Amino acid sequence: MRVAVPKEISRGERRVALTPEGVAALKQAGFDVRVEAGAGREAGADDEAYREAGAAVVAEPASVYSDADLVLKVRGPTHNEALGRHEAELIPEGATLVAMFHPLAHPELVRRLADRRITTFCMDLIPRITRAQKMDALSSQATAAGYKGALVAADRLARFLPMLMTAAGTIPPARVLVIGAGVAGLQAIATARRLGAVVQAFDIRPAAKEQVESLGATFVGLTLEGAETAGGYAKELDEEQHRREQELLHKLCREADAVITTAAIPGKRAPVLITEAMVRDMRPGSVIVDLAAEMGGNCELTQAGREVVHHGVLVVGLDNAASAVAVHASQMYSRNITALVQHLFQDGALRADLEEDEIARACLVTRDGAVVHEGVRQLIAAGN
Repeated sequence: MRVAVPKEISRGERRVALTPEGVAALKQAGFDVRVEAGAGREAGADDEAYREAGAAVVAEPASVYSDADLVLKVRGPTHNEALGRHEAELIPEGATLVAMFHPLAHPELVRRLADRRITTFCMDLIPRITRAQKMDALSSQATAAGYKGALVAADRLARFLPMLMTAAGTIPPARVLVIGAGVAGLQAIATARRLGAVVQAFDIRPAAKEQVESLGATFVGLTLEGAETAGGYAKELDEEQHRREQELLHKLCREADAVITTAAIPGKRAPVLITEAMVRDMRPGSVIVDLAAEMGGNCELTQAGREVVHHGVLVVGLDNAASAVAVHASQMYSRNITALVQHLFQDGALRADLEEDEIARACLVTRDGAVVHEGVRQLIAAGN
């Protein structure tokens, strides 16, 4: 089976879908791997490393895709300006694509892939079950994003994070508020704590309290029963719960020097948790780092990919934060995608029992010219 690993062309994307380590693993499993020249350069892997791992390195982007049975990507297909064609058109009809392409947010891309009879597996739909832990790309990339978010907050904040005792007097530690104690939030908490900040963490899930406190932070959430989905995400709140949440967040933001937001609901716009009124009441010089910027932002004033100042507060719309630590983010993603490919394919072909397998069924989006993922199919049927 021929595997293609193209260079990512989405704006600001530095990661690569498969590292030389992943190439070696797939080669050992009987796959023939072809990598576009320069695909791993920004992720710390040069072309020679790919050759040594057993991959063929191809200079022309279109040639990477030609005759491919399986295409591995980080981001979903997009328009290739250099070739004047959409990447979906470069993937051979009937081939298989594995990538993170947020199908619930991009139904038009899903339709395009289905029309070309491309079988697609979405890495951001991997179920959060024990058997799929080593394939869980959302968690691995959230780890990278949370780490980077804390570093950006420390860099943009015009004060020290740790307490310092100097000849010029004692400098008190900065106060950091992390909103959302999922994988990204917990990593942001751990990183801010290591940098010496006093950290508070807000979440609505009762299970988050123990995790937050185990990292040495103070839990300041609401702990609402029934606020967690089967996948471990926070549910949307009713009107009264939302009012209580807003009141508490307003108070917490007013006291914080830096706020890192990580709240997300799969397949939906990120919930707006920080209003302009809250920003207006924050201390001048405070910083908000919004890790949900790509999905609309947790702050009302967030602009994805931009840093803007409102009412004396810097709001950083940190989109694609994992790409900023491309070496380790790629290493983790490559291991995730390699594990999934080895699970899905047997003897050079897709397994026959895809519909019966819990992992495959959860992340299979299109097959045989049709959209087979129920949630995406309903979204498209509704006219989105």
